[in-house]
Amino acid sequence: MTLTLSLCIFALTVVLIMTRPKPLNEATAAALGAVAMFITRIVLPAEGYEVLRNTANILLFFLGLMVISTVADQAGFFKWSAFKAVRLARGSGRTLLLIVFGLGTVITIFFSNDATALILTPIVFVLVTRLKLSPLPYVFACAFIANTASMFLPVSNPVNLLPVDRFGITLGEYLRFSLLPSILAVSINILIFFLIFRKDISVSFKDEQPESPVKIDVFFLFVCSGLALTAVGYILASLYGKPLSWPALAGAAILLAGGFAFRRLKPASVGSGISWSIFLFIFSLALIVKGLENAGVTHYLGEAVISLSSKGTLGAILAVSFSTALGSNLVNNWSMMMVSVSSLGSIGHPVSSLSQSIIYSTIMGADMGPNITIMGSLSSMLWLVLLRRRGLEIHPLQYLRLGLIITPPILIVGALSIYICSVLWG
Repeated sequence: MTLTLSLCIFALTVVLIMTRPKPLNEATAAALGAVAMFITRIVLPAEGYEVLRNTANILLFFLGLMVISTVADQAGFFKWSAFKAVRLARGSGRTLLLIVFGLGTVITIFFSNDATALILTPIVFVLVTRLKLSPLPYVFACAFIANTASMFLPVSNPVNLLPVDRFGITLGEYLRFSLLPSILAVSINILIFFLIFRKDISVSFKDEQPESPVKIDVFFLFVCSGLALTAVGYILASLYGKPLSWPALAGAAILLAGGFAFRRLKPASVGSGISWSIFLFIFSLALIVKGLENAGVTHYLGEAVISLSSKGTLGAILAVSFSTALGSNLVNNWSMMMVSVSSLGSIGHPVSSLSQSIIYSTIMGADMGPNITIMGSLSSMLWLVLLRRRGLEIHPLQYLRLGLIITPPILIVGALSIYICSVLWG
């Protein structure tokens, strides 16, 4: 009875998150599901504190990340980057697309896929509109690279912190399994885009704004230094197994202090740059997954993974990658990753080379897999909302068609590279 009830609550919550009937949004829909878990006593009130403690690192990381992104945006760092991109493109539509991919990759690696969606998308849209270019190749590049490049580092996608925290993964181990799949995935993504949009990008443009829109002053240089220090902090924290929220909060504190000292920030502007609802969304989802865990759902899934593993390493890697990707597109990668991590944790011995391969296959499926549907990841949903606000309507079927072409080869090549990594490093 408890198992069936928990599954019903989970399924209904996912439907509400996906459909968002007014006045609900993703966060309030997830909160209703969490409340239902408490009312039915599937999750006890005392367990709420345990869930909060387990998700604190992710919540604080998100807070620091959003503050850092807001201050960097206020300083004009991303506008300056876009201006430099146009200069480097030298009037070539192909080169500009390649630079957008490069810029999106760098932002995703060090600031997360959500930062790429929030910051790069509006800048690129304004840029290509001003240059009178077809916007679709460039704005789609922002959405797809945000997910495709989000496996590089633990900080590249906040969902990565779930398995990193749960299984105590170090940066060295993470890179051994993530670097090759990520490089190949980004390369495939770019290649397919150049083939699909070859007519749209085979154009030249003239930049009528030769002067930089951003003043390079002391505050700008201070922010650049703060961003560099934060990136170093991410690496050091990962190397020594410390919570990634520490460098994120430290970087946010430094940039905030400088912003107020230079009188370039206002509390209201900082507050408006933080998506507060995301904290409720993540915490509520964690409570719902706790309910599934209490009901034994994740234990059954863990046993299914063990059964799958008996069919061979490569087959298991492919199956887990595609099933996680499919689940992410149907129920969002946050939900899918939380359930997957809980299921993998129930196995009890994630130490063998096969178990490591399964963990990284799960990460890849949840990171790169959501490129099939818009509801697959928060970054894709943010991307869609930002473009609609600016008058560009992207039909979900457009995204689906492009995703079905790009995602399967990325997952296949990624699975093969994880298998190779397991042979080399296992």
